[in-house]
Amino acid sequence: MDSKTPYPYMRCYCSICRKVGGSGGYAINLLAEANSLEILGADAKGVYSAVVDGKASPAERHFCKSCGSHLWLWDPRWPDLIHPHAGAIDTPLPTPPETLHMMLEFKADWIVVPDGPGHVHFQRYPDLSIEDWHKSHGLYED
Repeated sequence: MDSKTPYPYMRCYCSICRKVGGSGGYAINLLAEANSLEILGADAKGVYSAVVDGKASPAERHFCKSCGSHLWLWDPRWPDLIHPHAGAIDTPLPTPPETLHMMLEFKADWIVVPDGPGHVHFQRYPDLSIEDWHKSHGLYED
């Protein structure tokens, strides 16, 4: 897939990201163009829809049925976009100049979130979208 916003700068600590990732308490989602996605071995792909406030979310969380790795999120409310998980990408990704920690209101108590220079915290969503963050840092790739 193609992305103009390749920096994995944002960690989400919401309960859904924590649970589908099953690890350090967060997921890192990127932004890519949905029409650029090429899938090899599509028969090994499954889809999970999280339950939010008692209702199935329209967002589709795609995962590998063979190994359980979570691959990307796609949401019909924004059909042109796809959000691959940084941990599922095999090609090198650039190191971000800062890390945003979001949805901290929902993080597990045992998780210690890094603080200090280079770390920005948000109880819910950050002020900038993924695209706007990249543009504000001169990192948007046209």
